[in-house]
Amino acid sequence: MNCGCGNKAIYTRKYEGNSYCASCFKDQFEKRVKKTIREHGLVEKNDVIVVGLSGGKDSSVSLALMKQIFGERPDIKIIAVSIDEGIEHYRDKSLEVTKELTRKLSVDHYIVRFKSNLGKSIDDIMAAKAAGANKNLNSCTFCGVFRRYLLNRAARELGATKVCTGHNMDDEAQAVLINYLKGDLKRLARMGPNPALKKSGKFVQRIKPLRDIPEKEVALYALVSKTGNYWGECPYVSGIRFEVRDFLNDVEAKHAGTKFSFLRTFDAMLPVLRASVENNLAEITECENCGEPCSGDVCKVCELLDKLDVDLARQTALVQELVS
Repeated sequence: MNCGCGNKAIYTRKYEGNSYCASCFKDQFEKRVKKTIREHGLVEKNDVIVVGLSGGKDSSVSLALMKQIFGERPDIKIIAVSIDEGIEHYRDKSLEVTKELTRKLSVDHYIVRFKSNLGKSIDDIMAAKAAGANKNLNSCTFCGVFRRYLLNRAARELGATKVCTGHNMDDEAQAVLINYLKGDLKRLARMGPNPALKKSGKFVQRIKPLRDIPEKEVALYALVSKTGNYWGECPYVSGIRFEVRDFLNDVEAKHAGTKFSFLRTFDAMLPVLRASVENNLAEITECENCGEPCSGDVCKVCELLDKLDVDLARQTALVQELVS
């Protein structure tokens, strides 16, 4: 099978019926990302953009494309921040990839570590769980909350106006279905290409330029563009997301385009959903312990740290390592 340009195709999009050679696929992929950025106004003049860089395909492609698209703009600054959860033989390997990629792209790179800033690594937490502590909480519960917390704080302290994450179409579709199954309308209302946040000077706006791209196409782009990324999987991974992932993949395999339709339908309902829950959203206050924004007296991070017998001192400066 050949591409429309006449060269041998490497990929066929079943949901649209077109085949692409490596060059045309790469070009078309980049155009779609630019379209997402343009249509949703994800990047504005004078933005300082922190890219959350794990070293995986999604975050690595996001950083490479943000640098490619905006790297020559004198008013736009791109910074990479990697969160080190402290998972031996996994995160240490991916961090080597992030260091190499940021050197290649000439992007400032900061590493923020769980251990230095929260007192515990994920390995520490899982070792305690194995010994009988916090048996009802899995690693993803701690990791997701802590990662978002530290990435937001790091971005704010670096003067960022936007935080760019590598969420792709599969990630978004899975999150929509999970929150629907859980009946979490408030979290659903906060989703979208530029997630809605309650007003707080301590929240940095998030953007998702890969949101309209299926995961397998991000992986293919990483290969054809030779972006350079880490392909390993977290040894602690668990939870409902993987059951939802398999379900959506099975439906997509039988009915091409299902994920697109599912996400587009959600996007169409999003304005109504946001309006319906807006008056019921809790006011944003500051955590009485650490000073970060939350909807109660104590933020979720401090609640979890309390279970680990760790006290997060109020307003402590974030420990960041600038990679040379």
